[in-house]
Amino acid sequence: MSSLTKRGQDVLISRYGLGSKSTRLTLDAIGKKYGITRERVRQIENHSLASVRKSKAYKDSEPIFTELKEIILSLGGIVSEKDLLKHLGKDLNTQNHFYFLLVIGEAFKREKEDEEFRHHWHVDAELSGKIKTALRKLYSKLSDDELVFESDLIDSFLEEVKDINDKYKNEEVIKRWLAISHKIGKNPLGEWGRSSSSNVNAKGMRDYAFLVIRKHGSPIHFKEVAKAITQYFDKKAHVATTHNELIKDPRFVLVGRGLYALAEWGYMSGVVKDVIKKILEKEGSLSKEKVIERVLKERYVKENTILVNLQNSKYFKKDREGRYQNA
Repeated sequence: MSSLTKRGQDVLISRYGLGSKSTRLTLDAIGKKYGITRERVRQIENHSLASVRKSKAYKDSEPIFTELKEIILSLGGIVSEKDLLKHLGKDLNTQNHFYFLLVIGEAFKREKEDEEFRHHWHVDAELSGKIKTALRKLYSKLSDDELVFESDLIDSFLEEVKDINDKYKNEEVIKRWLAISHKIGKNPLGEWGRSSSSNVNAKGMRDYAFLVIRKHGSPIHFKEVAKAITQYFDKKAHVATTHNELIKDPRFVLVGRGLYALAEWGYMSGVVKDVIKKILEKEGSLSKEKVIERVLKERYVKENTILVNLQNSKYFKKDREGRYQNA
């Protein structure tokens, strides 16, 4: 910045947090300091950046910009600002200095955050366009509440970018590309889906419970659900509260004493009596043995519990062949 006026230097140092304090000041804050408008500060900033690019010091620094370009290419050619700065420096002050180099370097293009993508940098406009097109296609293939394992999502993404250089086709690079998207996200269990889905952006005990039971893959006791929520989401889950939420939400079905399954797995809702009624309604008259067999596929209960319910003449009756049907 040696080619700049003292005020020009101060504006850039303040704007990019390059001084002893790492805080980046706003245009308004700098304007108040000098008693000028924010627009005038913007003009000084832009003029100062242009002056730096024309200076001998800038030309002498070409190897630095070449090295920085190679780093970005090694990260995938297009990378989210957060990931890039984190890779370049551990502390905020170092990141600010690298950010300034990115801003003045003419090889680097910054794309501002929008509803589709996060702030990101690239050094290859064609590659950037291909990656963003692939991310859009990947998003369109996901249904609203679908969850996909990371390995499967990476395979799907590779299908969309078959024509890119093979040097980019590795898991770490692809995960960085996925991180650019605002619309695709990963939940704490490592599963991917649409960011708008409660399965990805879980916000309460019911959502956490759903993901826990889904990951478990079979009926699980509510006490274990509470324990797993604390483990996976680092949220204190009280057993009673967790049980309450499971009772209220139609996504969950009580299939045994304290055991809950997901309704989407096909379990019938209701108590044992209701399950028997639905089975008989669907299949017609059944022998005692067949009723027990069918109910045990739906509920983790003792055979005697099923038999006790069958004796309730208000709901069930026997035909001449000793088979049960709804009353």
